[in-house]
Amino acid sequence: MAAGSLQCHALRLRPGDEICSSLQRFVVENELKAAFILTCVGSVTRATLRLADAEAGKANKIMELSDRHEIVSLVGTLNEGGHLHASLSDKEGKVVGGHVMGNMIIFTTAEIVIGECSGLAFKRAMDASTGFLELEIESRDTS
Repeated sequence: MAAGSLQCHALRLRPGDEICSSLQRFVVENELKAAFILTCVGSVTRATLRLADAEAGKANKIMELSDRHEIVSLVGTLNEGGHLHASLSDKEGKVVGGHVMGNMIIFTTAEIVIGECSGLAFKRAMDASTGFLELEIESRDTS
């Protein structure tokens, strides 16, 4: 596998912004080719998560959150639609997590640091063994 230098980008999302679409817009506008989340803190008023045990072509359990939650963790890759997982805690400290389906609306803020591997490009392709679009990593010339 090829390696490259790490570049960092930081952004702050504001109340009412949607995390997934904001991140995708940032990746496109900044022409990032191998972007991933380094860290994220903040809070949301809504979120849609797919819970564990997903199978392609079958109904998966989806959780719709519609109250305030702290972002405990947000991880994943961002190119070609991305693949994000989040852990969110409620006002009692109970944590729920899963695959981010979207609809993550910022409550107060989201402070996000994005990394990019300069020598790589992230792509997504259908994987026959899983039935999902999965990450493919390509080397790219950065000279």
